[in-house]
Amino acid sequence: LGTLKPQHPWLSLDNTTFLYKLGAYGKDRKSGKEGITAAGLLMFGEERSIVDEFPKYFLDYREKVSDEVRWDYRVIPSDGTWSGNLFDFYFKIINKITDNLNIPFRTIDGIRQEDTRVHKAVREAVANSIIHADYRLPRGIVIEKGKTYFKFFNPGNLRITREEALKGGVSDPRNENIFKMFNLLGVGERAGSGLENIHLAWREQKWIVPDLEESYDPDRI
Repeated sequence: LGTLKPQHPWLSLDNTTFLYKLGAYGKDRKSGKEGITAAGLLMFGEERSIVDEFPKYFLDYREKVSDEVRWDYRVIPSDGTWSGNLFDFYFKIINKITDNLNIPFRTIDGIRQEDTRVHKAVREAVANSIIHADYRLPRGIVIEKGKTYFKFFNPGNLRITREEALKGGVSDPRNENIFKMFNLLGVGERAGSGLENIHLAWREQKWIVPDLEESYDPDRI
């Protein structure tokens, strides 16, 4: 992972050991066979190989800021121009989704701070959608940016109560190894405070507090 600090001890490891440390490579306890884990495939594989294992896998990022076209900008894994994996999806959209946020800048010790609490909250929401998705369920991950809103949809249900999710302090990620990899990138809250931080950022801006909804059959958040 390119964002690991240059002195990080894992950077001196061979590829197999490095992937094992990430949770992207492992050994099946029953058969003894070694190979790429499901998390490794989802994070670093090619879209065609991912779909062979997860037939319902789909990622969709949409921007809708004008009335003339259906989407002003869209990213899907099947267009053939990129890998289609989770790692590349995150970095392909993260600057687009936080671009043009109309947030007053602040200074610390005279230095302008471009990265606000809102920027961090949006990144957290993107990561949450990826980390907590059930990739065997239909409809996939859909992230939509409009003129005055963000929407995040992912397949799967809440693994904790809605109250616990909103309050924070309880963490139960669906995909532990994917969560671990994002955590190494500096994204993802181990203490389960992601939604709490999002609400705090929105309240600071005096915006409408985001809502959390579940639907069922198929399960979706």
